[in-house]
Amino acid sequence: MDRLNTFFRRFFATGAGVSMALVFMIIFVNSLRRYTLGKSVEWGEELPIYIAIYGVMFGFALAYIQDRHIRFTILTDFLSKRRRDILFCGVDLVMIAVGAALAWSGYAFATRRAAVDSSGLIGTAKRLVESTGIEGMIWIGRVSTYQFAIAVGGVFLMIAAFLKFMERSAALKVS
Repeated sequence: MDRLNTFFRRFFATGAGVSMALVFMIIFVNSLRRYTLGKSVEWGEELPIYIAIYGVMFGFALAYIQDRHIRFTILTDFLSKRRRDILFCGVDLVMIAVGAALAWSGYAFATRRAAVDSSGLIGTAKRLVESTGIEGMIWIGRVSTYQFAIAVGGVFLMIAAFLKFMERSAALKVS
């Protein structure tokens, strides 16, 4: 279980870090182009927003699995350690359900808007389709591709909460 926990901690951390690096690089290159050539990359304004949303999904799963998320402890501080751990196990189970609901609603939201074009990315997607002949490349220019981040975040939250629940319940059995 420790190896699985370590794998997902690294996976979530890598996803969040890569997302931040991509956002920085795209904005940096776009700024350089704007101020040196007088032209921006057409997808340089919109794509960083979508990448940042995916980065947030990785980040909140990482925060949950590390137990470093925001928590109001004014009432839980009055509980014994064992009761607090039992309460947090219950919260983990609730968060698994919340993650499932988030994944389902994100999926439903993205599929209902599958044909809506992303104004800053559809031109690039259409050029990719024309140059490669692969019709499937049009997904890059659809809003639903980036709205699917909500579903991905729900799955990540379910995984993080499940692993945290397993970790806490194992610690409860020992104590």
